[in-house]
Amino acid sequence: MILDWLLPVLISAALALALAGAFKRASLWRAGQPESVNLLAGLMAMPRRYLVDLHHVVERDKYMSNTHVATAGGFVLSMLLIILVHLFGLESRWLAWALLASSVLMFTGAVFVFKRRLNPPSRLSKGPWMRLPKSLLMFSVSFFILTLPAAGILPEAFGGWVLALILLVGVAWGLSELVFGMTWGGPMKHAFAGALHLAFHRRPERFNGGRSTGLKPVDLQARVLGVEKPTDFKWNQLLGFDACVQCGKCEAVCPAYAAGQPLNPKKLIQDMVIGLAGGTDAKFAGSPYPGVELGHAVGGPGQTITEGLVNSDTLWSCTTCRACVEECPMMIEHVDAIVDMRRFLTMEKGNTPNKGAEILENLIATDNPNGFDPAGRMNWAADQNLPLMADVKQAEVLFWVSDGAFDMRSQRILRAFVKVLKAAGVDFAVLGDEERDSGDVARRLGDDATFQSLAKRNIAVLSKYRFKRIVTTDPHAFHVLKNEYGDFYPNGKGGDYEVLHHTTFINELVQQGRLQLDAFKGGTVTYHDPCYLGRYNGEYDSPRDLLKALGIELAEMERSGFRSRCCGGGGGAPITDIPGERRIADMRMEDARAVGAELVAVGCQQCTAMLEGVVEPRPVIKDIVELVSEALIERAPAPKAARVAEVMS
Repeated sequence: MILDWLLPVLISAALALALAGAFKRASLWRAGQPESVNLLAGLMAMPRRYLVDLHHVVERDKYMSNTHVATAGGFVLSMLLIILVHLFGLESRWLAWALLASSVLMFTGAVFVFKRRLNPPSRLSKGPWMRLPKSLLMFSVSFFILTLPAAGILPEAFGGWVLALILLVGVAWGLSELVFGMTWGGPMKHAFAGALHLAFHRRPERFNGGRSTGLKPVDLQARVLGVEKPTDFKWNQLLGFDACVQCGKCEAVCPAYAAGQPLNPKKLIQDMVIGLAGGTDAKFAGSPYPGVELGHAVGGPGQTITEGLVNSDTLWSCTTCRACVEECPMMIEHVDAIVDMRRFLTMEKGNTPNKGAEILENLIATDNPNGFDPAGRMNWAADQNLPLMADVKQAEVLFWVSDGAFDMRSQRILRAFVKVLKAAGVDFAVLGDEERDSGDVARRLGDDATFQSLAKRNIAVLSKYRFKRIVTTDPHAFHVLKNEYGDFYPNGKGGDYEVLHHTTFINELVQQGRLQLDAFKGGTVTYHDPCYLGRYNGEYDSPRDLLKALGIELAEMERSGFRSRCCGGGGGAPITDIPGERRIADMRMEDARAVGAELVAVGCQQCTAMLEGVVEPRPVIKDIVELVSEALIERAPAPKAARVAEVMS
């Protein structure tokens, strides 16, 4: 019968073509820059990363999680059994029954995929993706029927020529989409590239419950600083772009996209794929960049990205909030790619928009972004009698003041924190005029040279003194001190100290009984999670615990925790100031109004500035330390004799 010899031929041909496509696709990835990975360890770790780490992200959407388990699991198992039963011809009813079961599992998942695609959310790409459910159903049904004789359920020659031809059409359709198309292009490309992406991920620390958010340093001696062309990306970054499943979850959470700025993270990744393989975006079946029509983006591996493929405004719209990265079920690193391309624009071309160039010049000349006299860094504390590290040489805590020292609103936060430190009897000191900008803004704007200079100079100062902890009220400084300075220490691991955000530290003081707090007596309070504290560093609990210690029962916004909406203040976005249809901060304030908040508690000076920039009437904005400072129950000073005895002890 025709099925006896043609079926193995079709399967063999599909597998051979898939293998050829894999080599062709790998050659495109290898055109990228070298990146050292442990190939064997990555391949061995890949199953766990796929089944556990990736599944933890997918599981946030229970519908798609269960659908993916059934569809993907059923397909992988079916394909293995098809090779054994229908290609190698192993005669085993156990194998045949197992293939029937896996086909049913795959069919069940495909039905739910089909149902989702009947009325898909706007974030999902359409086009070829709309035929994928049909291909899944055709593949599973065809092989289910073909396996019935091997399982002893139907006779070998059932159905005749008509059924045989129908089944062969179904087999050819299914194999071309799900096997051949896996490496040559089409919706299933993400399965092949995605598995390898997990194996050779450029941030393996993200797996097994880890976290990796610090930007990787630029080799300032490299031929090109940053990424000019697609081939300037690391090879495993190019691999990661191919892993995109076009689900649009990044699009749905991107604050710039929601604000109508010309950025869509999903479209950006697909543009990188175009740049990798060559072509145009005319057939892109998803949402375009707001205000930018499809069909005009053209790219190739050797072409400058910002000359025809991606407009530079798209790159400068990003707030680097990592919402896209946090949501991506394939664990793609969008922010790394954006900052890499910004680095080329800034360091090679000098094209940092709006006030960007001025800010970078100020950082170089005055060690602060706004060009203030560096000697005025401690003017805000003229009446505070703060101990200087230069005088005391060592302390339990180094208070990293950051550039809030030059901003009148932020100075109120700093003074409140000093009040709390003194109330708790903390042994602390500040660097004073020896402290420089942490370099966060320079690095997000793509000027890694200035960042590295600032980091090394700050490290030289820190290395002169002894302290156990650095505490700061600025999540951006907290992040770079904790996660990015380590690359520039001689040992490559950072200094012998711990870096804490002030809410974490104050919460410890409260738990230790070193602070006595009165109950908050205001109205409804909500809390805004700063991106660089939450998504970048996983600190969601301490701010909430601290507010709870004040007797506050939070009215949580719909987008909170790891899904918190950005305020719009990160990544240099207020500096580059790319126009959109609305302001990100206004959208965040609408989130707060939706829960009836009268006060928005924050833990970031930039968030405070952005949210207070929203036109009134609006909720009051206060840093958590201001609430703590206001709630402090002052202890009566101990008698002089008791104080002397305490000091002597």
